[in-house]
Amino acid sequence: MDDQLEWNSALVTGASSGIGEAIARDLARRGVGHLILVARRADVLEHLASDLRRDHGTDVEVLAADLAVEGERRTVQERLADSARPVDLLVNNAGFGTAGRFVDLDAATEEREVLVNVVALQQLTRAALPGMLVRRHGAVLNVASMAAFVPLPSMATYGATKAFVTSFSEALHEETRGTGVTVTASLPGFTRTEFADQLEDASQDEVPDFMWMSAADVAAESVEGARRGKALVVPGVGNRVAAVAVWPLPRTLRRRGVGLMQALRR
Repeated sequence: MDDQLEWNSALVTGASSGIGEAIARDLARRGVGHLILVARRADVLEHLASDLRRDHGTDVEVLAADLAVEGERRTVQERLADSARPVDLLVNNAGFGTAGRFVDLDAATEEREVLVNVVALQQLTRAALPGMLVRRHGAVLNVASMAAFVPLPSMATYGATKAFVTSFSEALHEETRGTGVTVTASLPGFTRTEFADQLEDASQDEVPDFMWMSAADVAAESVEGARRGKALVVPGVGNRVAAVAVWPLPRTLRRRGVGLMQALRR
């Protein structure tokens, strides 16, 4: 595998931890010379930026923004649309999940989840694509989830947002075919990240160790899939086997199977 990447610049959302941080490190290591790091926590981004400058000589911009806030999303959109400072790769990684019965969860938090996982991703992609298409060069990497394959009782909003990301990405992959621009969705499974630690879902304790991946491995496979211009990437052999096994099943069977597993845990 040729380790060098053809992108000169990249913007990564959710770059302060987990898969986003790992993607930023992977891009810097593989020669992307300019990175724009986006997340809410400016201090954490500055620490990562310092590491990347020291270890790889990367030129790094820190752009602190809460993607649930319209004005702060707009700031990131404007950076992506700036033709004087083109972005070759957009990584839409920012996102979070909630667990519990939908009617019991906080309504404002559920709305925020849709804003970050769906609205921000759609708007940032819309800001980035026109310039890429004019230049006939660029890529969008959207981080979805294996949750896109099945409805998720007890994580209804999260699963629905990731289904949107996957369908949206596949549609844009076809719309941009032959333009020099590609759109890729990565669908990780269980990944050791701060996201997983913060998600209050006791069922995670029942997941065998062999099913978990490191953020670094997920990042490497996701970036490589985007480099190859793939529509979908499912990191990890085990996850790919599970996806192939689950996808052909009728939707009713998929839905009832997950619902029964959730019921047995209660």
